[in-house]
Amino acid sequence: MKHLNLISLFALLLLFSCETAQKQFNYPETPKGDVVDNYFGTDVADPYRWLEDDRSEETAQWVKAENQVTFSYLESIPFREKIKNRLTEIWNYPRRSAPWKEGGMYFFSKNDGLQNQSVYYMQKTLDDEPVLFMDPNKLSEDGTVALANFSVSDDGKYLGYGTSTGGSDWREFYVKDIATGEKLNDHLKWIKFSGISWYKDGFFYSRYPTPEEGDEFKGQNSNSKIYYHKVGTTQDEDQLIYEDTEHPDWGFYAGVTDDEKYMIISVTESTSGNALYFKSLESSDSELNKAIETFDKDYNVIDHYDGSLWVMTNDEAPKYKVIKIDVNKPGKENWTDLIPEDDKNVLQSISVVGGKIFANYQQDAHSIVKVYSMNGEYLYDVELPSIGTVSGFSGKKEDNITFYTFSSYTYPSVIYKYDIEKNISELYHKTEIDFAIDQYETKQIFYESKDGTQIPMFIVHKKGLELNGKNPTWLYGYGGFNVSLNPRFDIRRLVWLENGGVFAVANLRGGGEYGEEWHQAGTLMNKQNVFDDFIAAGHYLVDQGYTNPELLAAQGGSNGGLLIGAVINQAPELFRVAYPQVGVMDMLRYQKFTIGRYWATDYGTSEDNKEMFEYLYNYSPVHNIDGNLKYPSVMVTTADHDDRVVPAHSFKYIATLQAAYKGNRPVLIRIETDAGHGAGKPTSKTIEEWTDLYTFAFDQMSINPVY
Repeated sequence: MKHLNLISLFALLLLFSCETAQKQFNYPETPKGDVVDNYFGTDVADPYRWLEDDRSEETAQWVKAENQVTFSYLESIPFREKIKNRLTEIWNYPRRSAPWKEGGMYFFSKNDGLQNQSVYYMQKTLDDEPVLFMDPNKLSEDGTVALANFSVSDDGKYLGYGTSTGGSDWREFYVKDIATGEKLNDHLKWIKFSGISWYKDGFFYSRYPTPEEGDEFKGQNSNSKIYYHKVGTTQDEDQLIYEDTEHPDWGFYAGVTDDEKYMIISVTESTSGNALYFKSLESSDSELNKAIETFDKDYNVIDHYDGSLWVMTNDEAPKYKVIKIDVNKPGKENWTDLIPEDDKNVLQSISVVGGKIFANYQQDAHSIVKVYSMNGEYLYDVELPSIGTVSGFSGKKEDNITFYTFSSYTYPSVIYKYDIEKNISELYHKTEIDFAIDQYETKQIFYESKDGTQIPMFIVHKKGLELNGKNPTWLYGYGGFNVSLNPRFDIRRLVWLENGGVFAVANLRGGGEYGEEWHQAGTLMNKQNVFDDFIAAGHYLVDQGYTNPELLAAQGGSNGGLLIGAVINQAPELFRVAYPQVGVMDMLRYQKFTIGRYWATDYGTSEDNKEMFEYLYNYSPVHNIDGNLKYPSVMVTTADHDDRVVPAHSFKYIATLQAAYKGNRPVLIRIETDAGHGAGKPTSKTIEEWTDLYTFAFDQMSINPVY
């Protein structure tokens, strides 16, 4: 690669035009290298390959220069501080989780309003005064260390917990004595995508080898191994339980059945499908049973009951079902159905509490809950307050009560205490906010995509909205990895709504809203369906009079960031503002970083074959930027500790767009420091980020917020 001229790289000047209100930008001059890759006879230039080194001094200076442009612009907007004040004001409300029971104690988390991280409380009975148990805000001064795992031992003696620093997927595990509150000396490192599975006086977990210096946030994560850690010992004393040196790219997740009779190992090579192993823990010399060795389908073990593993699967059931696998005869020919596949609804999760089975289904992207006997006989539905999303129903087989949480876009979270025997829900806690949420409404519509497929979309707005094409509208989408976008309350959206905005969520193909067939319809060589679905959603909102292209914003994160990057290349004039957040923007090289290779079942890779390469190349956001297009105003967001979708994706994308774009709309990048892919982000940083998202949109749409 050619030598980088740092003087030219970081010479920048932000100019303001005296003739119009439109701000003109001089972006950092980003030098181009001479890297060229050849894919099946096609040469592909990668001039900004050097930005993949996110720990180099050159990249650090480039990040600083880009942020200077972005924040200089944002700071010049007079109403930015008013938006931040309003976000802070409405965010300052108490909220809490539903209680859950572990080790004979009840736990719940609570945030008084503006705490960076929620605080954990404990109580012996529900009538006892809660005792502050753990305050993650004390883990760091700025809230950038978050609690990531929370697991109580069955005897109630210990808490195993994990922390994440700066939003990274890397976890560090610790142990706390519950009775004394003392943090023990146990300290485990280099853990990713692992639970804490208690067994006797320790727990199983999985970890990766210590990465090379400089590769912590971008190097490939390989050679996952399962260990057993005994409380009170050091990590180098941990017992290696399982590894597979012939398959270094496979990941392993260990669990233990409630009766501690079996260790369950889920084996993954991607985000879809898993193999399933199990081993008896009643004998030290028992063999590992590789019950399922393929990765074609998903198998999620619920628990062990009377000699059978209960498993939720999409094997021969694209909408999922529950089967029983005999531990002595685990062959597929001996499997039996416990809860068959529902013809219309998608099974989301299963809980077994109080001698009953709670099945949480998804119907047109919202929740319904069905209750079954332990023999799989349907008993009744749990009555819900309206269309929305349910989570909870955790507990043990012997419990007689459980809890669940219900919310929707215009329905702040409500916690219900549920009597299992009587099928009666009792209000336990209601979230109170200082906002006239009853003045807004949510409706679900279905619109037609390019190929005629009917796509559901939720639309939220103030009651009595006039469909005159003049309402600022925010369209959100994801469309991938079997992820469903269900209606949930989100305080961040209220600023948009109270300024006359419309908020819309399109349930695109590639998600899990209608089961595995819906998912597959947006993967691999079908990925264009996702982009078509989103573009059609935008056209629907315009055609029906909700908005017009000068007032339409598009947002998506991660896989949704890819979505926005691709869509504004294909239909740039449909949107006024676009937010590709922490996106997968280089579809030819995504598999080369951290766990990116796991996404290949959804995307395919540029190395698979010529046809797959050409398909990816034809929609890859960074490779399809056309400077002659009328792009919307773009604000890319990413973070320096994102080791899920490494920030190089966003760096290379914005450098390419800034170099090519010939218009006068801003195309900026906002790079957060001490933050990652999004999980565990402190309240203060979240408020700052959304302040800037709204400031950008209002300014570019020439809207003066009501504050």
